[in-house]
Amino acid sequence: MDSTLAERIDALFRSHPSPRKREYTYREVATSVSGEDGITFSPAYLWQLRTGAKDNPTMRHIEALAHFFGVSPAYFFDDHLTELPGVEDRLFVASSRHTLREVAMNLLGLSEGSLNAVLQLTCRLREIEGLSCAENEPIAGDGASQTSNLASTTRRKRSARNKEDS
Repeated sequence: MDSTLAERIDALFRSHPSPRKREYTYREVATSVSGEDGITFSPAYLWQLRTGAKDNPTMRHIEALAHFFGVSPAYFFDDHLTELPGVEDRLFVASSRHTLREVAMNLLGLSEGSLNAVLQLTCRLREIEGLSCAENEPIAGDGASQTSNLASTTRRKRSARNKEDS
């Protein structure tokens, strides 16, 4: 499943909304990345890359786009990443954070039940670190009852531990 540079850039625009919860404009991205390390990026050139009219940017342009969207420059070249099943999987695994990439690679292919267990664990870890957890929506179909069961089991165990400690 080879994707073109244009498709990869388009996926970044579609999957990384601006702070205003809409797709970034070419001008916003070009302005943000221009000037970094002497890079010049015009909105028109960015449009050409995204639509495939141009397909041979410099490595500095690729690095600037990767930095802006928070992915590794490998996202644009790594055949392994382009073989992953979905755009979201490729973007997640292409993260510029090594540990996050490793976690993502190990999550791919797990069952819905296992993914929901990992979700509950990460929410608990975020709670321990004083962070809020994103909405706990089940990953798919049957995962709803698994997530609910896991959450209620966790609450029961926590409640029992609190009573023992009292």
